[in-house]
Amino acid sequence: MNWSKLSEQVMCGEQVSGEEALEILQSPDDALLKMLDAAFSVRCRYFNRGVRLHVIRNARSGGCSEDCAYCSQAASVKAGAPHYSWQSREEIIAGAREASRMGAFRYCMVSSGRAPSAADILYICETVRALKAEVSIQICVSLGLLTEDYARQLKSAGVNRYNHNLETSEQFFPAICTTHTYADRVATVIAVKAAGLELCCGGLLGLGETLEDRVALALAVRKADADSIPVNFFDPRPGTRFENHSRMKPADALRALAMFRFVNPTKEIRMAGGREVCLGPLQALALFPANSMFTNGYLTTGGQGYDADLAMIDSAGFYVDEITHA
Repeated sequence: MNWSKLSEQVMCGEQVSGEEALEILQSPDDALLKMLDAAFSVRCRYFNRGVRLHVIRNARSGGCSEDCAYCSQAASVKAGAPHYSWQSREEIIAGAREASRMGAFRYCMVSSGRAPSAADILYICETVRALKAEVSIQICVSLGLLTEDYARQLKSAGVNRYNHNLETSEQFFPAICTTHTYADRVATVIAVKAAGLELCCGGLLGLGETLEDRVALALAVRKADADSIPVNFFDPRPGTRFENHSRMKPADALRALAMFRFVNPTKEIRMAGGREVCLGPLQALALFPANSMFTNGYLTTGGQGYDADLAMIDSAGFYVDEITHA
């Protein structure tokens, strides 16, 4: 692979093919730094050295009816994940204030469950209106499968972005979930875009999928025109069906991030859940293809901490992107 030629082609508007994306994932360890340098050129063209911080809020946890094999929040799993109904409006808004204090670009509210009810949508809409009256921060919500009508209600309330990950390829999806289909997820993605919301859509790597499955996911989120692409790395949870899976190797995680950057050059690429345990001491290198990250932990697991994240960003020569509008 001629890495400098690839980055130039991408920055000139040429789309990376599936074959080229697969070649990126198959590249040898000896080429890792050259690959990251090429991905960094593309990242800098569109995002300079800025890093967008996101803070995630587990607003309703556990008791989910779905059987996603990787998830500790399924009702059938005894994994010790927290289990509670909707947090109060005051708790959620307090979390937004804290996220704003930390310089977060976006505050992400997540609810467990297959899909929201009408009452859930009403609660979130009222909470977002109250939140935005107090805090200047972009809002993303993740509530499961969604209709276009509900998506329009969320947008009207002030929600900026909706998260709904495809998780993996269409071919591999039945191996990780049987209670809903890949097509169900695609329908939600289409509804979100049709309603005029920004789309956050990525996946979870390291579930036993092939390299071809990872490429298929990257191409699918490109087809969906996702505005933000979270790339999660599976950290096996005790009690889940996939509890005995091995974690991805750091070099494979970096290759995946670079591949997503080349395939989706103008989009926000986020190193998301599992970055600390899968990337380990190479974590700062992920900033070269990725321009976004969660800080202060995830849904049911903690991270390395906000102060450590800031130190990592600074020591690698990057800076925190300031929010420009809410």
